[in-house]
Amino acid sequence: MSAIKTTLIVVDAQESFRHAPYWDANELPDYFRHQQALIDGAKAAGIPVVQIFHTDSDEEFRVESGLVRTLNELKIEPDVTFLKTRHSAFVGTPLHIWLTEHGINRLIVSGIRTEQCCETTARHAADSGYAVDFVTDATLTFPMTHASGEVFSAKDIKTRTELVLADRFARIATVNEALAAAIEAA
Repeated sequence: MSAIKTTLIVVDAQESFRHAPYWDANELPDYFRHQQALIDGAKAAGIPVVQIFHTDSDEEFRVESGLVRTLNELKIEPDVTFLKTRHSAFVGTPLHIWLTEHGINRLIVSGIRTEQCCETTARHAADSGYAVDFVTDATLTFPMTHASGEVFSAKDIKTRTELVLADRFARIATVNEALAAAIEAA
């Protein structure tokens, strides 16, 4: 049996969001603390870090905007970086090829937005055969308003994401749990 090799995926932790109309800074301190701890812990443990950036036709997500770059508060030195144009980090990028070439079979998913690109990447990874740890604390999202007018808080959205991912597509893990599992499995 081959060893389990893990990589950390940091999805869309980019300045573009700061300029989006739905930007909400309320959850930032906790997000930055957990995301940075996950990045630093992965690097210290020799776990490769993959950084994903989202690009599209919205002004703030165009490469030429200069905003498709790491959020200023985060310090990250990724092993590889990919640009994507879809919700899943796997669609239209060489991510799967890179993971296969490096013998990766377990992913730690983190980044922005919890219920969109992070969740979609986790689902796609699980359906592609990867074991997935979803570190909700190291994801960020923003309140959303349902068509009925009901407002869902970032906490509501994160709880819903955990509900639909747990035991189907991912193991919901804390920063320490994800890092410990990666180290133990190596």
